[in-house]
Amino acid sequence: MTKWLICFYRSQMFFPNFFGLIINPFYFARAGLAKSISNFSQVLRGRLLDVGCGSKPYRKLFTVDEYIGLDIDSENSRNLQVADLFYDGKVFPILSCSFDSVLCNQVLEHVFNPDEFLSEIRRVLKPNGKLLLTVPFVWDEHEQPYDYARYSSFGLKSLLEKNGFYVLEHEKIGADVTIIFQLINAYIFKVIQNWPRLIRLFLTVSLIALFNILGLILGWLLPKNEDLFLDQIILVEKR
Repeated sequence: MTKWLICFYRSQMFFPNFFGLIINPFYFARAGLAKSISNFSQVLRGRLLDVGCGSKPYRKLFTVDEYIGLDIDSENSRNLQVADLFYDGKVFPILSCSFDSVLCNQVLEHVFNPDEFLSEIRRVLKPNGKLLLTVPFVWDEHEQPYDYARYSSFGLKSLLEKNGFYVLEHEKIGADVTIIFQLINAYIFKVIQNWPRLIRLFLTVSLIALFNILGLILGWLLPKNEDLFLDQIILVEKR
């Protein structure tokens, strides 16, 4: 029973449905990412490298020949026992032109040397290989002190083109009123995270759930605003 609850909770954190509205303080951000990555998943084929893989939360979305997880060599990533390979923050321990596809989800903002990082991704990709990349735009500082950057849509496109990639598709995620409710819930989550567990539980299933539901309703009713968004997803090709 305990194992099932853990699996259920984890699934609701990355693929939230109705239950996620009640228990996930990051409902709009995670639901938007899951939907967008799923929409692009069929484009990535062959051997796929998940750079900064963490717990490989989106592994099930991809049907590929081989799925390899690469993560920064740290105590946390080693303890997860999920990544297949580790790197030193500079050079990937991978042969050049050995992958057909690369997934890099919510990692670039934690990279202090983005040109070197993207150069390594380009190196390990085969010619015309695809990179699917997501990054936050409006979000609080997280995983401190390793949070270094936020990219506008123009800045991200320019950075990728400068490093030898051609943009195929580029979309903004959460470009509507739900961004306001997501930020409110992110604020509440940060404020209460050190409070007693029962109080946190009560506020999550009451106040946070209320803002999730209200945001969902208003998100259906009110127009979008493409200049203010939570995240962006971009598909590029090595040229």
